[in-house]
Amino acid sequence: MSVRHLDSLFKPTSVAVVGASNNPESVGGTVMRNLLKSGFTGPIMPVNPKYEAVCGVLTYPEVSSLPVTPDMAVVCTSPATVPGLIHQLGERGTRGAVVITAGLSEHMRRDGQTVQEAMLAAAKPHLLRILGPNCVGLLIPGVGLNASFAHAPIEPGPLAFVSQSGAFCTATLDWARAKGIGFSHFISLGNCADVDFGDVLDYLGSAPETTAILSYMESLGADEARKFMSAARSAARNKPVLMIKAGRFAEGARAAASHTCALAGADNVYDAALRRAGILRVFDLDELFDAVETLARSRPLTGETVAILTNGGGPGVIAADALTMRGGKLAILSDETMRKLNDFLPGTWSRGNPVDMIGDAGPEVYVKALHILVEDPGVDAILVINAPSALAPPEDSARAIVDVVREAHLPILTSWLGGEFADRARLIFAHADIPTYDTPEKAVRALMHMVSYERNQDILTQVPPSAPTDFTPRVSEAKAVIEKTLKQGRELLTEAEAKEVLAAYGIPVVETRVASTPDEAAELAEEIGPPVALKILSPEISHKSDVGGVALGLGTAEEVRWVAEAMLARMSRTAPDAQLTGFTVQKMASRPQAHELIVGMSTDSIFGPIILFGRGGTAVEVIADRAVALPPLNMNLARHLISKTQVAKLLEGYRGRPPADFDAICLTLIQLSQLIVDCPEVAELDINPLFADNRGVLALDARVRVTATGAPGKQMAIRPYPRGLEETITLPSGREVFVRPIRPEDQPAHDEFLHSLSPEDLRFRLLGVTRDIPPSEMARLVQIDYDREMALIATAEQDGGKKETLAVVRAIFDPANTRADFAVMVRSGLRRTGLGTTLMNKIIAYCRTRGTPEIVGQVLADNEAMLNLTRRLGFDIKPLPDTGRCEVTLKLR
Repeated sequence: MSVRHLDSLFKPTSVAVVGASNNPESVGGTVMRNLLKSGFTGPIMPVNPKYEAVCGVLTYPEVSSLPVTPDMAVVCTSPATVPGLIHQLGERGTRGAVVITAGLSEHMRRDGQTVQEAMLAAAKPHLLRILGPNCVGLLIPGVGLNASFAHAPIEPGPLAFVSQSGAFCTATLDWARAKGIGFSHFISLGNCADVDFGDVLDYLGSAPETTAILSYMESLGADEARKFMSAARSAARNKPVLMIKAGRFAEGARAAASHTCALAGADNVYDAALRRAGILRVFDLDELFDAVETLARSRPLTGETVAILTNGGGPGVIAADALTMRGGKLAILSDETMRKLNDFLPGTWSRGNPVDMIGDAGPEVYVKALHILVEDPGVDAILVINAPSALAPPEDSARAIVDVVREAHLPILTSWLGGEFADRARLIFAHADIPTYDTPEKAVRALMHMVSYERNQDILTQVPPSAPTDFTPRVSEAKAVIEKTLKQGRELLTEAEAKEVLAAYGIPVVETRVASTPDEAAELAEEIGPPVALKILSPEISHKSDVGGVALGLGTAEEVRWVAEAMLARMSRTAPDAQLTGFTVQKMASRPQAHELIVGMSTDSIFGPIILFGRGGTAVEVIADRAVALPPLNMNLARHLISKTQVAKLLEGYRGRPPADFDAICLTLIQLSQLIVDCPEVAELDINPLFADNRGVLALDARVRVTATGAPGKQMAIRPYPRGLEETITLPSGREVFVRPIRPEDQPAHDEFLHSLSPEDLRFRLLGVTRDIPPSEMARLVQIDYDREMALIATAEQDGGKKETLAVVRAIFDPANTRADFAVMVRSGLRRTGLGTTLMNKIIAYCRTRGTPEIVGQVLADNEAMLNLTRRLGFDIKPLPDTGRCEVTLKLR
């Protein structure tokens, strides 16, 4: 349901406390006292038939006797009473409830429902939103609201905190109070029966009083992943979102038929999902607040190289070690920088990075050295360290560099070591809004938070290059193989069938022939020519090498026959119940410099299909060098996935071994991603090994498991490109144009399209005359979430084959899908060609298929052409007084 009626919870004007009590040790008593002390200015109405007054406030016996309808109710009564109370509140018109009561999912009713299910059923007809149950409540200082049983109030501030754990909420509150940290929202989600992470992220992502969102998550429900990913990606584009993720472990890996399932641990999947959403993951409270302070106080990174400036060798080495261990990059100082440093530093300085100026370095030396490092084009960030010295008081050096840090174009972090004297320096930095840390390790951790955050933001905003070759999958061929397998009552495709599916998606495979007997295997080996590989063929055996079912480099037909007979004998002893249907024979691939990789997919119970990449071969699970990502993928995302593994460095080439063809590897990952989209029956898939060298890639072995309806949780967490909306249309003029959803790769063409618009068209379409759109904003226009937005573009081929964007129509849906806001733009010079009308009809039809009730837009009052178009399409037109605009609305149901 997302943000609908969440204002009733987060901006209530009146509150009822159902179960309020005069017992100071009860939850109802604590909530009532907290509300009264928090400065809430609206009515606070206790409900309890046992009291005439609670905390001196007139008390009402039941919900129906309340003098006004409360925007929000806090329910702290026994589990069995909750569904009835929610029904009464909904009937009364209340639209938000905080259910603090625990145990609702464990208590069963006589009708077979849990109390929690009955509560949700009671709320649904009234669209009443429920926070909880089993939660601490919520605190919102901006409206003077403390609707919780927290032990202490909070200070107002710009941070929002959201947690599934009540205990973590109260611990965080205590910790933050001690450090003077304030909050805009402090929300305990509890069981997330209704309001969940996705809902709250949607709300807070557009809350102007919140500058960053901090959160603690234990798990998501199986039906929450797509909403969570959409909400998180949207929020992370607007402000930093940081998360502690705990409490989820891989289950069932031993029973998996594929290496991919065994390797893709559950926490790895969450890690991949958070990165894809643009969320910075941290691991404890101290790190959580350090990270948000760093992001708030530092300039954005433009690169990842770090220079370290110190007056002591030891702290500098510690910082360099910490940076290397965390995957950071020490900057290589330029010759010019080295010359300038040599000119004024003592002869005993370190002559490299870290720049150790020696212990007697005073304020002037710090300032001069820092200026030089700031000017080095190869330095993206600087860590300044100070160890106490009697020759140069720490606070003097701190005071001296403040102006340099403020004026620098790059982020500069500080770490003044020690106690009393260092505290004075840290206070100087704090007052100057400069990030400072008491140890080099913490400072390096903060730098790497910045690096991780920028990397995650890049995932959201980068323009991916086009794939090295366009591929058109032969979907019907792949589906035919899968359907045949399912009709035969099998789940595992044979190796030959698996390779057929891969080949249909353009993935290079070794030709594989099937033999029923050792004699047939020998005949095929003779036809193929030596050397050959021989493998057993059995639907019961997934990992053939585990049972001695693989033989490589066989040179003669006789050798093939002899080895095949030996395999039969071995199988009868080691796997007597396995059905052996024959053998596969294939030409040995001669790729002596190829790397063995694994590429695969499996289905996560929360996030659906995932893609795995890593180092392959028979020891794949022992080496465990792998990374996972959520589909769909593009070239940038594929490269990012590869970069998360150790084998990525080997693929770059070394000691005369040429670099592997990265584009070919990335294309294979994209082809696998498209296979997942087109064939939801695929539940698991392995390509192991996938040979990769400078000549490209080659799949040597493959295994695929399919299910009749796809695996549980098969819905992708990120909605893929909706290829079904592609269409070639003919305009009234006879001109053919291709209409399709927008893609991230369209950014250059979209930029050219916007720059081609005349000033008048810009004024009409953009309600202004701005031509220059920042790259980050342009990225948002083309990198859309197809679950929340649709942009259809009309393209045509110019002379020379270049594609040109002719028009775009866009609909942005609110999270609850109650309305869509639309806009349409047509290239100047193409008016009255019917293109605008065609695109409008297509977006209206699309909104109808989504079940969106209405589509709304704003049009300048003097834009007669657009007003006439909307009038012809049946829109209602309503002038907006004093704005020079009209609102146009089309009811779709």
